[in-house]
Amino acid sequence: MFRLMLLLIFLLPLNLNAAENTGNSLRAGAAKVNINPRNFPVSMTGSFQDRQAKSAHDPLHARALVLRNRQTSIAFVVCDICLISRDIFDAAKKEASLKTGIPTSHMLTSATHTHTAPTSVPLAQCNPNPEYVQFLTESIARAIIDAHARLAPAKIAWTSAQEPGEVNNRRWYVKAEGLQTNPFGKKTDKVRTNPPRGSDLLIKPAGPIDPEIAILSLQHADGRPLALLANYSLHYVGGIPPNQLSADYFGEFARQIKKRLGGDDTFIGIMSNGTSGDINNYNFKKPRPRGAAFERVFAVASIIADRAYQAVKGLKYHSDISLQMQERTIDLAIRKPTPEEVTYASKLLSEAKNIQRLTTKEVYAQETIRIDQGPDNVNLKLQVLRIDELGIVAIPCEVFVEIGLDIKQKSPLKPTFIIGLANGYNGYLPTPEQHILQGYETWRSGWSYLETDASKKIEKQIIMMLKQISD
Repeated sequence: MFRLMLLLIFLLPLNLNAAENTGNSLRAGAAKVNINPRNFPVSMTGSFQDRQAKSAHDPLHARALVLRNRQTSIAFVVCDICLISRDIFDAAKKEASLKTGIPTSHMLTSATHTHTAPTSVPLAQCNPNPEYVQFLTESIARAIIDAHARLAPAKIAWTSAQEPGEVNNRRWYVKAEGLQTNPFGKKTDKVRTNPPRGSDLLIKPAGPIDPEIAILSLQHADGRPLALLANYSLHYVGGIPPNQLSADYFGEFARQIKKRLGGDDTFIGIMSNGTSGDINNYNFKKPRPRGAAFERVFAVASIIADRAYQAVKGLKYHSDISLQMQERTIDLAIRKPTPEEVTYASKLLSEAKNIQRLTTKEVYAQETIRIDQGPDNVNLKLQVLRIDELGIVAIPCEVFVEIGLDIKQKSPLKPTFIIGLANGYNGYLPTPEQHILQGYETWRSGWSYLETDASKKIEKQIIMMLKQISD
């Protein structure tokens, strides 16, 4: 009997380990870290002028999800920030990798693009606080580390829902009298971004929409909700007072989906931004009455949370799943100004009356000089991820919706969804055809500078990567 007991004690850890690695191979953990600044006022990105936030209406978070099976670990992080540079993300990944052992190439990090968040990257006239940048970097790493520490047996499922009513293409063909002179002194635009709502100048949108809400849902082994990662191609909502920070509808969705699923305090809801470079929430043909502050934020988050909740009801969850991820970089050219454009920009800046508060034309003049004096090429990071037959793509840009639709259609993995503003920030990504139409998203600047064929080159790499991980 004594020998039998010793044998059982010796074998028990091996049997537990075997159970962990066979019958319930998936382990998952989720966490969030508050990234509200410690001190106010603080600069906010999302405007040509520097706006100062005096308080926070709601908490901003870095929300993390870590998945692990027998062979692979991956991490997602979505941050309630307008945009985050690759340097910040890379530094955070390096720190998290040291603590968790997850390769940095297996970490997909992104920003939501809320326009009411602290500045983390110099852009236009907005400059970050170095202390906040360090705090943000540490917080992103800590979110991954905390989520990794919570790894436990889990089950996963994915699905999608449709909500076309909250997405509208913001680039419009308008009558000739509705076209405006661009900041470079030329009247060559063929479309107008955010034209007057309800105007008889409107002809038709210059591009499509993507109504899909992609959903990745996690449960604990006993069926309790663990986390839900959603993806929707909506730029942001807005309608927020001028001096307040807010996570916009991305943060409100996280709170709403937690309530609907009955999640406990450890449940993490996450909304990532899709291909929304030319998409917003305004109905241009039939404009809504102006609402109170946060009214549209709450309404949109509630609608999307309802659609997500209905979609996940009755899903079949799995614990034995495959995970595969691939990362590569690509060099792209930067669109350079002509000598005439540099001369025009220099003249505008020399005549500026207030260098601390430049006009829109002067901001673009400043951007022209910066790009002229800067590098000729830039390196971008691309990622693709496979969870069984689900594909996830990460692109470090404000991607035009038709690019996302094309990737979804061509991807060998069904379904596939795209997370934008991921692993860095390289500005708008229009198609070559949209570059011909010109308009705001194509005006050369620190937020629109990639070569006109950039989307074709990126998409070619992405499809190649998706095919490689699907074989």
